[in-house]
Amino acid sequence: MLTAIVGINWGDEGKGRMVDLLSEEQDIVCRYQGGNNAGHTVINHMGKFILNLLPSGILRPEVTCVMGNGMVIDIEHLCGEIERLRAAGVKITPDNLKISDKAIICPPYDVACDRLEEQRLADKKFGSTNRGIAPVYGDKYMKKGIRMGDLLHPEYLKERLQTVLEWKNLTITGVYGAKPYSFEDMLAWFDQYGAQLKDYIVDTTVYLNQANKAGKRIMFEAQLGALRDIDFGIYPFTSSSSVIAAYAPIGAGIPNCKIDCSIGIMKAYSTCVGEGPFTVEMFGDEAEALRQAGGEYGAATGRPRRVGGFDVVASKYGVLCQGADELALTKLDILSDLERIPVCTAYEINGKRVHDFPTGEALNIAKPIYEYFEGWKCNISSCRKPDDLPEKALAYVKYIEQAVGCPIRYVSVGADREAYIKMY
Repeated sequence: MLTAIVGINWGDEGKGRMVDLLSEEQDIVCRYQGGNNAGHTVINHMGKFILNLLPSGILRPEVTCVMGNGMVIDIEHLCGEIERLRAAGVKITPDNLKISDKAIICPPYDVACDRLEEQRLADKKFGSTNRGIAPVYGDKYMKKGIRMGDLLHPEYLKERLQTVLEWKNLTITGVYGAKPYSFEDMLAWFDQYGAQLKDYIVDTTVYLNQANKAGKRIMFEAQLGALRDIDFGIYPFTSSSSVIAAYAPIGAGIPNCKIDCSIGIMKAYSTCVGEGPFTVEMFGDEAEALRQAGGEYGAATGRPRRVGGFDVVASKYGVLCQGADELALTKLDILSDLERIPVCTAYEINGKRVHDFPTGEALNIAKPIYEYFEGWKCNISSCRKPDDLPEKALAYVKYIEQAVGCPIRYVSVGADREAYIKMY
């Protein structure tokens, strides 16, 4: 059984929380794209964890985690993340963590290029996390990347690094006028952090195919959401990889396989980190109250998230892109204090009412058309069955389910692992 957990909107939907919950029924959890430019926040009996690179299944000792070939891995960051989790009592060994030999390494010079380009763009910046993600994916597709498997062959690594760094320094010095990176310093960086990870590096294609044939239950974990996908998102304000569920087997290492179930995650309201069009954005005291109530700050960067009412147009599009079979609606409890709840049911573009998610300039000029739902004005964090929910809260969930055209199976009513309702 191959299951994908994917974001429906702009990211930060609560995927880590749902992977942590649903991984109880899995044997293997795979991250299949992205790097340390976003984070998954998980709260369980062991404490609060922010995971940037490691799959959220790492918090269950019986689950094996895989970092797939579709990822870009800052090995210094990964070593630090492993160290922090071990200090908190999390078991991480080569038995429960496998890293693809084909995953691309994100070195310091790509982090620098990311930062330098954002500085050059000034007020036209993309809102990058400055973690090197766009430059390193650029390296990958220009055949200038260095793979995790290269760490196992020191002489080849030296030769490869020398060639790549010579090319990269032309950009750093010639385009940005910055100081070049020395070969000796970069080789020392690869040696220092690569040495700590060599025992984890495997051919995930072989490993996952064998696991699949043996009937193991495999879950794919995405970073970000459909609206940040490089092809289908709000380009150019997207990530640099494919976050779509259909890409999951490819990015994990088993392109010969197809997913059996796509579970989409979306919030009961809208949030967005970074630049780009966000039609439902709220401002002022109303926005700040919602941001504070939901703790809406980026897990990777700490940046305040932009917030707004639930966006039917964007969510319906996200469900379509992700091929979602069922949904999890997170943070319903955050709306409990609102007198009325805004829901964007359509956009207005050049005086016309639009129900299909637009791209390009049409999205930039879109205006939200709202309907309002009565709030339930009570604490729902202890609800564990659909019948426990107040009538108005249940009506809100049922409306969203109908509006986006996909059944909502899970509703989270709190941050703790067990604070959720199974709707059917």
